[in-house]
Amino acid sequence: MSRAAERLRLLISHLDRPPATIRAAPTSAQSFSLSSPQRLRYTDNTDLLTPEQRLFFEKNGFILIKNLVSEEDINKFRKEFERVCRQEVKVPGMVVMRDVAIVKSEFVPDQKAVSKLQDFQEDPELFRYCSLPQILKYVECFTGPNIMAMHTMLINKPPDAGKKTSRHPMHQDLHYFPFRPADRIVCSWTAMERVDRKNGCLVVLPGTHTSTLREHDYPEWEGGVNKMYHGVRDFDPTLPSVHLEMEKGDTVFFHPLLIHGSGMNQTQGFRKAISCHYASADCYYIDVKGTTQENIEKEVKEIATRKYDLDDGFEFKDTWAFKGRLVQGERTSL
Repeated sequence: MSRAAERLRLLISHLDRPPATIRAAPTSAQSFSLSSPQRLRYTDNTDLLTPEQRLFFEKNGFILIKNLVSEEDINKFRKEFERVCRQEVKVPGMVVMRDVAIVKSEFVPDQKAVSKLQDFQEDPELFRYCSLPQILKYVECFTGPNIMAMHTMLINKPPDAGKKTSRHPMHQDLHYFPFRPADRIVCSWTAMERVDRKNGCLVVLPGTHTSTLREHDYPEWEGGVNKMYHGVRDFDPTLPSVHLEMEKGDTVFFHPLLIHGSGMNQTQGFRKAISCHYASADCYYIDVKGTTQENIEKEVKEIATRKYDLDDGFEFKDTWAFKGRLVQGERTSL
């Protein structure tokens, strides 16, 4: 290990100790004098992430892990997705979303294309993704040992039909979540095939996770926007961004305040990815009334009322409590 890397590892090991035990420690070059030391904010020391990886996430709000999910598992998830598209399986609570501009499915002729499966927690095969040990060991670095799977998606970005509806506005995932703290929530997003700029890879704005939750609404885009695809209001397109090109099985973990989105799929094929948002079971629900999240609360409640014939007595948080599943440790709060 290089001298600089050893020095960095030593510093982080000090930051992870209780403040009372921290002392200035000599190195071969100099001594660090730590005044008012604090733990790193966004990651825990589980001996998995290297010091360099932890500092990268602290600064940027995301980290990409190569080849984390096996080709065998991804192929199984793909086959289950195809079964859903062919209506061979009915999954309670699953939301099957279709692109507003696509008129044919890749599986069923004359049926609108399935662009996303949401809330697949009752599908044993797809939900297996959320419990993969190699995923959870990384998730624990951000949430701690008690882990809830809160929000599941399989995204099937279709070829753009010329309306640009395959785009996903730049947004923060926390906009959709009535639970906190944000620093104990993380998304795991796995490419099910190569994703690049041509087929609409993720675009992230490094460092935006250190800011606050912004106001979101439907962008005023020509061609329309898919349901629930809210974006940051007054988004500045000149902010520095990174296109996350990934190979099949690569997985990115990112903070719920990180501003991200994706561009058009300019290929003839579909771009698939599977994801889960996790939260510490120690998180708690909040009332979003009077906040920037009121508009998404209203929309979710209207959809749930229509779909499940519910009365006005249920709350926004109830939809999340219903979907959440414990995947590791104890269910302490959520």
